[in-house]
Amino acid sequence: MIPSDPEVLDALAAEHVLGTLDAREAGEVARALPTNPALRDAVAAWERRLAPLADLAPPEPPPPGLWGRIEDSLAARPEAPVVPLRPSRFWQAWAGGSTAIAAGLAAFLLLRPAEEPRMMTVLLTSSDQPAWLVEAEGGGLRLASLNPRPVEQGRAQQLWALPPGATAPISLGLIPANGQVSVAPGRVRPEPGMLIEITLEPPGGSPTGRPTGPILFIGRLAPARGS
Repeated sequence: MIPSDPEVLDALAAEHVLGTLDAREAGEVARALPTNPALRDAVAAWERRLAPLADLAPPEPPPPGLWGRIEDSLAARPEAPVVPLRPSRFWQAWAGGSTAIAAGLAAFLLLRPAEEPRMMTVLLTSSDQPAWLVEAEGGGLRLASLNPRPVEQGRAQQLWALPPGATAPISLGLIPANGQVSVAPGRVRPEPGMLIEITLEPPGGSPTGRPTGPILFIGRLAPARGS
């Protein structure tokens, strides 16, 4: 059931756009969108906010032989007649511009064994603006800044993780000035529902081992759709 409370509705729209809803919830949202103007407006607003994520997937040509491997996979299925796969101009252009999604997903479904789902989140500012993309893969974390901004002079940004059920966040270190952040496996075990946040701290980091400054950015890990 679609909530009527504006804040809860906005949170639902955000999860819909990020692709973190389960199948039942996603189906309810999809059915409600044509008849629920408030939900439609909230989804459109989140799509505009997260538009900078498109810049993280530059166009690439599809891997050599991909279409042939898909044809071979389809030809190996005796229960259905095989129609030779000839990509139209639309599909060629779409695959060329979104290979990381289209080609990667096709290869995953047809040719690769099952793997643990990749997790991600977008860290938002206090005004709900996207600031960092966080990806968890292979036991580690990677952060990419979506909207670089200077840090207050004499202060530092510190990265924290709060696993579900934990009573205190775990420090993952300071964020360097260049904004390139990579957390090696072993520092923390990424899992769905883990809270990721960045706080403003003294130059050497929090002196107490826990956040002492204001939270600048925050988000929660969830399995990425299509993983």
